[in-house]
Amino acid sequence: MGLPAMGLATPLGSSHSAVAARLFGGDRSGLVARDDLLPGRMVYVGACSEPLPLLPDDMRAFDCRNNRLMLAATLQIGDAVRRAARRYGRSRVAVVLGTSTSGIAEAEAAFAARQGEGAWPSGFDYRQQEAGSLATFIAAAFDLAGPVYVVTTACSSSAKVFASARRLIEAGFCDAAIVGGADTLCRMTLGGFDALGALSRGLCNPFSRHRDGINIGEAAAAFLLTQEPAAINLLGVGEGSDAHHISAPDPSGAGARAVMQAALLDAGLGPDQIAYVNLHGTGTNLNDAMEALAMQAVFGAPVPCSSTKAMTGHTLGAAGACEAAFLWLSLDRTSNPAGQLPPHLWDGAADPALPPLRFVHAGDRLPAPQGPVAMLSNSYAFGGSNAALILGRP
Repeated sequence: MGLPAMGLATPLGSSHSAVAARLFGGDRSGLVARDDLLPGRMVYVGACSEPLPLLPDDMRAFDCRNNRLMLAATLQIGDAVRRAARRYGRSRVAVVLGTSTSGIAEAEAAFAARQGEGAWPSGFDYRQQEAGSLATFIAAAFDLAGPVYVVTTACSSSAKVFASARRLIEAGFCDAAIVGGADTLCRMTLGGFDALGALSRGLCNPFSRHRDGINIGEAAAAFLLTQEPAAINLLGVGEGSDAHHISAPDPSGAGARAVMQAALLDAGLGPDQIAYVNLHGTGTNLNDAMEALAMQAVFGAPVPCSSTKAMTGHTLGAAGACEAAFLWLSLDRTSNPAGQLPPHLWDGAADPALPPLRFVHAGDRLPAPQGPVAMLSNSYAFGGSNAALILGRP
């Protein structure tokens, strides 16, 4: 299925050209130190700094940062969405998005105001917190009447939407879909990961023997998914739910391995036909260890790979779509005419306990920049709710 249009809003920027330049250049300027998210502690987070669109008065009930960030990404594909609605009909375009935070940041501020002043703020609407708000809002903003729902499976949420929307199209419920997702910074998320001992004391350091945890980030990405092939296509999806543990991954990497193999089977590709892998690569001890084992088991000979979370932070429910957008930019001949790959940023201190991986260095490129190519992205979540996506160009 085709992915003819993509929009994004990330700590690396909010346009194809800006994000591509920073992504392939290994820019970490989107990771900033903040002291307002954890009591008495400074943490690095991936923050989106560009202005977000305002909502009209008749949509004030939806007015939260998560929805506005999603709108910023979706407006970039607005023309393609409107063409699809005219061609197929409003009721034949679905909206399937992923998130894990929804409007929690606004709820935190509202609860603080009520505690201090005894009343809820006038602009607060509890529906902003509902996970389904994200898709309902985007459908309303673009006047769409097809199937509308949100997938919330933690850090694989916006990867799994590709599979969900594809099933809707294949089953005949719609002809096209907006897919993607958004997550925004909030105190609850930072506090939860801090309680798990998963936050890095500095900048995250994926796959290093010195790795000590993640940086949390925020982002949004939106795609139009259609039945017709495009310059960039969704070739394969692998999904799994191994339920090994509520928060820790299966240390053997079996769940991660299974979804990569399922995506390859779905795409009809062999491991040697994947030109690049965007690793989940959070920088935590357990995740990186199991992913290295899974990569070795699936690919054998090392494939070029990197964790872009060293540039954006872990964008949680938006990570699957955000990192799929990075694949899209890597495949797009206009955004990336030289065939550059996103570099792996770390201290270079390999962990001797892990199988060696072939990390991308700054300046590394595809062997045939203008030829056909396929790329894979991994997304792993609490409860073993994992997903792998393969995007490619003909």
